[in-house]
Amino acid sequence: MPTVSVYKKDLFDLLGKQYEDQEFDDLCFDFGLEVDEDTTEEALKAGTEPELKIEIGANRYDLLCIEGIAQSLNEYLGNSTTPEYKLTKPTTKLVIDKSTEQIRPYAAAAILRNINFDAKSYESFIALQDKLHSNICRNRSLVAMGTHDLDSISGPFHYKALPKNEFEFIPLNQSKKMTGQQIVDFYNTPEQKNNLGRFTHIIQDSPVYPVILDSKDTVCSLPPLINSEHSKISVDTKNVFIEITATDRTKAEIVLNQLVAMFSRYCDDKFTVEPVEVVSEHNGESRITPNFALRYMPVSKRYINSALGLSLSSEEIAKYLEKMSLKAKPSSSDEDLLDVTIPITRPDVLHPCDIMEDAGIGYGFNNVPKDGELSNSSFVGTPLPINKVSDFYRIACSQAGWAEVMPLTLCSHDENFKFLRQEDDLTKVVKLANPKTSEYQVVRTTLLPGILKTVKENKKHSLPIKVFESGDVVFKNDKLERKAYNERHWAAIYVGKSSGFEIIQGLLAKIMQTFRTPWIADFGAASSGRGYWIEEDANNTYFPGRGARVMFRAKEGASPINVGSLGALHPEVMMNFEIPYAGSYVELNAETFL
Repeated sequence: MPTVSVYKKDLFDLLGKQYEDQEFDDLCFDFGLEVDEDTTEEALKAGTEPELKIEIGANRYDLLCIEGIAQSLNEYLGNSTTPEYKLTKPTTKLVIDKSTEQIRPYAAAAILRNINFDAKSYESFIALQDKLHSNICRNRSLVAMGTHDLDSISGPFHYKALPKNEFEFIPLNQSKKMTGQQIVDFYNTPEQKNNLGRFTHIIQDSPVYPVILDSKDTVCSLPPLINSEHSKISVDTKNVFIEITATDRTKAEIVLNQLVAMFSRYCDDKFTVEPVEVVSEHNGESRITPNFALRYMPVSKRYINSALGLSLSSEEIAKYLEKMSLKAKPSSSDEDLLDVTIPITRPDVLHPCDIMEDAGIGYGFNNVPKDGELSNSSFVGTPLPINKVSDFYRIACSQAGWAEVMPLTLCSHDENFKFLRQEDDLTKVVKLANPKTSEYQVVRTTLLPGILKTVKENKKHSLPIKVFESGDVVFKNDKLERKAYNERHWAAIYVGKSSGFEIIQGLLAKIMQTFRTPWIADFGAASSGRGYWIEEDANNTYFPGRGARVMFRAKEGASPINVGSLGALHPEVMMNFEIPYAGSYVELNAETFL
């Protein structure tokens, strides 16, 4: 979680009260913050100004500067209300060239007119950018922002991707004009590696670099690395041009909203922002940024009360939500619903549970009565049924002499399909949009890749290797709210000089015995009751003629279902994971016996 340093006296002045240490700690705790450090003692010795280091929730981007913290705490205390942010008419535009599709395709912009910085507010403006860059921007890989003295440049502005040696400018705080390639080389030097050199990898391998230009083709910035010395802002800057470039459009708009919301308070016309028309040549789209449209979410009064153990009226809930910057009013269509208005500063509110939590903070969790609606509930922790079933698998396997492994749930696409001699039909696997490496492209749909990778790393151990896992796999389902669901599986593998098919089938028998599920020899008989059997299956992961599916009937007369598979693994599968031995494998849907 990020930690924000603020001057203690300045914050208390903004709150209109000089707090005692414990009093302010309690206020922060009630609001959901934590005072990590108070430097008063050290500052007195050093002759510097005392600071408070406050730990902020990772999703509360509006609290990453003193302005946001003071605004939110004042609303919580009832000292002020949520500002109404306004847009004027745009006077310039930012044109996104089609060439940017190759590297950072999204952009947004805004202007803060007639802003009045002093030394501390200017310092806070720069610090907020740094906090956003390291938080939601993921070290500039998703979003990067640049701020410029508008009086030194002129619109309309252009966002292009140019060959690295076909443009040049003087980078911020430098004196020599450089090309894009020279700038990247400069910041790749050992002296700069801990400075902007941390970000060169984002663009350095691209044939083109993203560039912001003004109407005279003056280079304003090289996102996500450095701004131009030409358009450098200072404490005396009166008009600030803010440009955002990104690989994620939603996050770009969130970042821009946070910047202008926090610092438009210093403009002559408070909380008023001049938007910029953004024209995209990718698709001919024209839009106005920033987008100050409020979001609306219906939430059930019954849900809030049941979750908090309270009996609040709609008006009371609305009063507590107002302390958290949210406005609510009873719905005209349903007396149980509240229509909640979410301001631009609260992008963290994504679900009714977030609103319920804010209602709880506004009410005060310490104020929830001990004799409330939840007082008669049992809060004794018990295992979830699926975890209890998983423990049965673990106990049975360990009693049989098998060792448990716990591989990662992410794997490469090839490991989940190609290496197992399977085809991806595009209907099951959940793919990561921005995988960190090629090893983590998809969420596994079977436990086999992880188990085989574990065996690969331990193949020098004495044979046979007998390991099992009880863990989750994930499948897509577009009908669900989350578009995917988890399913608990159990799997085991026997690796040795022989396939050991009879051994893996014996382990399956022990598992079934543990769950009081007998083997059915004549599974087609009408009188057959609860039990399991195996049927030959042409599964390419297994050796031809040595693979089977596991069938299960819950009770007499019930339709049998396929609950898993077992067999001798195909030699090609073993070699794909660099295992020079034979192996047999079994995998079951562990939720069968819930």
